[in-house]
Amino acid sequence: MARHITAIYPGTFDPMTLGHLDMVARASLMFDKVIVAVATAHHKKTMFSVHERMDMVSELVKPYPQVSVAHFSGLVIDFASSHKATVMLRGLRSGTDFDYEYQLAGMNRSLKPDVETVFLTPGDKYLFISSTLVREISTLGGDVDQFVHPVVARSLRAKLRSLGEA
Repeated sequence: MARHITAIYPGTFDPMTLGHLDMVARASLMFDKVIVAVATAHHKKTMFSVHERMDMVSELVKPYPQVSVAHFSGLVIDFASSHKATVMLRGLRSGTDFDYEYQLAGMNRSLKPDVETVFLTPGDKYLFISSTLVREISTLGGDVDQFVHPVVARSLRAKLRSLGEA
């Protein structure tokens, strides 16, 4: 009997980097359906609104027909259950990421044992890229084109102009 597996890939994606996009591309080959779950990010101050982030991510995932985009607030594990996802994708770039993600996976397993966390590492050339570093470099006038899709690079420049920082 064939199983239909839905995976969610949650994050703030503020902004989505090439490392995130690499994860989406590889997940699209592994699962029947992938939902990129854009967090409202109540615990962080984001550069882009949830709607701006969703628009960017939606544009970037167009080449992957089995990938959709949705936003959520609250517990990600509740979002997973409401979308009948049985897999939660998490990215690991370093040992520091692992320590944090391992703790989250254990807590999520305690809350919803039927949702399994799957860890993926981005391709080697993306291991050092983070949204935080991209925002910082961009805000300080640096070129981030090698770290993000052109759609994101244009959005960063436009956002900084609108904030009077470019």
